Amino acid sequence: MRYDLIIRDGLWFDGTGAEPRRAHLGIVGDRVATVSAEPLDEAGCPEVIDANGKWVLPGFVDIHTHYDAEILLNPGLGESVRHGVTTAILGCCSMSTVYARPEDAADLFSRVEAVPRKHVIAALEDFQDWTEPEGYVKRLDSLPLGPNVASFLGHSDLRTAVMGLRRATDTWSFPSRAELRRMAEMLDRALDAGMVGMSGMDAPIDKLDGDRFRSRALPSTYAWWHERWHLINVLRKRGRILQSAPNINNPLTVVMFFLASSSRLFARGRTVPVSLLVAADSKSARGAHRLFSTAAALGNRVFGSRVAFQHLPLPFTLYSDGIDLPVFEEFGAGTAALHIRDQLERNELMADTEYRRRFRREFALKKHKPGLWHKDFHDAVIVDCPDVSLIGRSFGAIADERGIAPLDAFLDVLVENGEKNVRWTTTVGNDRPAVLDEMAKDPNLHLGFSDAGAHLRNMAFYNFPLRFLKRMRDADEAGRTVLPLGRAVHRLTGELGAWFGLDAGFLREGDRADFVIVDPERLDETVDAYNEAEAPFFDDLSRMVNRNDATVVATGIGGRIVFRLGEFVPGYGRDQQTGHYLRAGTH
Repeated sequence: MRYDLIIRDGLWFDGTGAEPRRAHLGIVGDRVATVSAEPLDEAGCPEVIDANGKWVLPGFVDIHTHYDAEILLNPGLGESVRHGVTTAILGCCSMSTVYARPEDAADLFSRVEAVPRKHVIAALEDFQDWTEPEGYVKRLDSLPLGPNVASFLGHSDLRTAVMGLRRATDTWSFPSRAELRRMAEMLDRALDAGMVGMSGMDAPIDKLDGDRFRSRALPSTYAWWHERWHLINVLRKRGRILQSAPNINNPLTVVMFFLASSSRLFARGRTVPVSLLVAADSKSARGAHRLFSTAAALGNRVFGSRVAFQHLPLPFTLYSDGIDLPVFEEFGAGTAALHIRDQLERNELMADTEYRRRFRREFALKKHKPGLWHKDFHDAVIVDCPDVSLIGRSFGAIADERGIAPLDAFLDVLVENGEKNVRWTTTVGNDRPAVLDEMAKDPNLHLGFSDAGAHLRNMAFYNFPLRFLKRMRDADEAGRTVLPLGRAVHRLTGELGAWFGLDAGFLREGDRADFVIVDPERLDETVDAYNEAEAPFFDDLSRMVNRNDATVVATGIGGRIVFRLGEFVPGYGRDQQTGHYLRAGTH
């Protein structure tokens, strides 16, 4: 057989959880044609990669991204691909760009995901030539895609298109029967087009951008359960997936998702797989991850449900320029500050005595309640500031020195130095290695939640699979194995491809030739380092990124090498297409 690409003599992981073995892979077109323990005939093969001493893995599957706008401007999605991600799922957290008009989609997306609004609008105005899901899928598949993509239809997108953004974000506006039927029909059409399912949002922390309905919560959070049941029944008939986030202030909503997933409460007995956000070892609610895991184990057994929680298998470290961090949306006072875009006006508000009194009151009420943020300013360190004497110090330590409340010290430092000029960091969870190891083995958790393509100045988890594998490899070499390496790779690849019904995550004969070759000797401290790089498609905004280019020997998509030793191939993401839109149900 004449091969288009041969990967010679690597330690091969097939994505099933089996332990690796040395093998030679022969690729023809976009498929793995041969996996052999014996060397392959290299005659006439235009490219041979010597993978001796390297790991040959299926490309990683990222189940939670927000590349919906960026993919139109930057279809190579290089920040993920350079770390071995070859399949990304879009349309998460109720937000997609399928039905909503450009201005509405930008209002839904920009503030929640901290992406420049003008670029979201520009991208959609330039590229949104679709009016239905089939056109959306066709448009994405016409781009010079780097990785493969799949997507959810966002409930906020759907609700906005049917009801209008004003009514969709009004507590006492309900869809009519005709509107409910139309939503169901539009969702069914999206599933026909190959979408994974529907994403929703029950937690009201995320707020709209724009000037019309600024600071209202996402439309999905206003939906009553009769509306959700109506749409979930469409998913049930089609065997597709619901992704959502319960409202932590109302634990009953978690139960509702198990009931929605159940196969025992419905005559046809069909389960709706439900992927929920998010299981973490949060500093604000130690032990909550065990509660989620136990709920999943018991709920799935009792109700015949199929619910899993997404989990970022890394320390959840955030950065912020001033107050521009979603955690402040937990407070009415924080939302009031983020509502103001003009920096001088925002500084004036933060200096106002009455505003501070209100903020202190809300802060005190919520300080010990569960949430994403632990609300401890002693665990919030300044990393950049015009007053260089403050760099490396926590706001709590500054408060102790000045004899004031930590919240006041935080606001004082922002006002004194210009709110946007103060950059600080904190780790909100997943900070205990032993607990991370426990969660790595938990079958009720899915490894993901990178939020790739969002929060560009707040976090960078594009390389989370490599960081996870480093931790598993280090534990194995230290004689305290957490997961066998084959199983660890499976959790990042085949387990996710199979659960979400995608042709992704495996590297066996006949499978898609999407792969990453990793140098295990370079799974080192570079994978955890802080880096920034300019995003030319966002006016050269300096975004947080990961850079461990010596770790990834090569990334291949559709049988072609696209990234090798720190460089993308010429024309990547511009005039060649390696990835495709993966339609659900094709696994």
